[in-house]
Amino acid sequence: MSGHSKWATIKHKKGALDAKRGKIFTRLIKEITIAAKNGGGDPDGNPRLRTAILAAKAENMPQDNIKRAIQRGTGELEGVSYEEITFEGYGPGGVAVIVEVTTDNRNRAVSEVRHAFSKNNGNLGESNSVSWMFSKKGLLVVPKSAIDEEKLTEIVLESGADDLNDEGDHWEVLTDPKAFDGVLAAVKAAGITPDVAEVTMVASTYTKLEGAQANAMMRLLEVLEDLDDTQNVYSNFDMDAVEEVAG
Repeated sequence: MSGHSKWATIKHKKGALDAKRGKIFTRLIKEITIAAKNGGGDPDGNPRLRTAILAAKAENMPQDNIKRAIQRGTGELEGVSYEEITFEGYGPGGVAVIVEVTTDNRNRAVSEVRHAFSKNNGNLGESNSVSWMFSKKGLLVVPKSAIDEEKLTEIVLESGADDLNDEGDHWEVLTDPKAFDGVLAAVKAAGITPDVAEVTMVASTYTKLEGAQANAMMRLLEVLEDLDDTQNVYSNFDMDAVEEVAG
C-alpha cells in the first residue's frame, strides 16, 4: 500500500484552506502565472499549467482571470515577479513538514515561515531534511456514497492509477503525476466529482500524535496555511489523532 495523504483529506473536510475564496483565487493565480512562466502558455504542452487551470475552473474562477494570469506568466502582460521557495522543518513530536511558498519578497517569506514554526513548537530544518520522506502523487478523494469500491477500482486502475485506499467515508486514489489528468478524466466521465483532485506530496510513513501535541501540530499547520505567500503545506502527521482530539 502507498502512503496516504491524511492532511489533504481532513484539510478539505475542515475547510482550513478553503475558508476564504479570495485567498484561493490568489494562490491559483500565482500557480498559473508561475506555471506559464516556466513551461509556456499552452496548457496542452504544459501539464503543470493544465492542472492549475483545472483547479481554477473547479473553484469557478472567471476565464478572464485565468487568461490574464497566463499572460503575466508569459510576459504578454506586465506583472509581479514571483519566486518559488520550499521550506522543510519539524513540528511537535518530530512531525515532518514541507511548506511551498510563492512570493515577491523572499525576506518576508523566510521571516514569516520561521516565525510560524518557532511560535508553534516547531523548527525549520535544512534542505532535504524531510523531503526524502515524501513523493509527488496525484490524489483524488471520492465520497463512498458516490460509487462502490469494485466499480471505482475498475475505473481508476484501467485509467492508470497506482492505488486505492479506504479512508473512512472516502476512497483515496493515488496516481503517478503524469497519469493524474487521465484518471481524473475517467472518474469525471463516470459522473463522479471528487471532493479533492490535486497533485500533492504523499509521505511514506506517518507520525501519530495525541492530546496536546496533536492540537499543537494542528495549530502549526493552520498558521502555515494562512500565510499570504503559502501555496501548499504537507506533513506526515497522522490525522486520525486529530479526529479524536479536535474532530
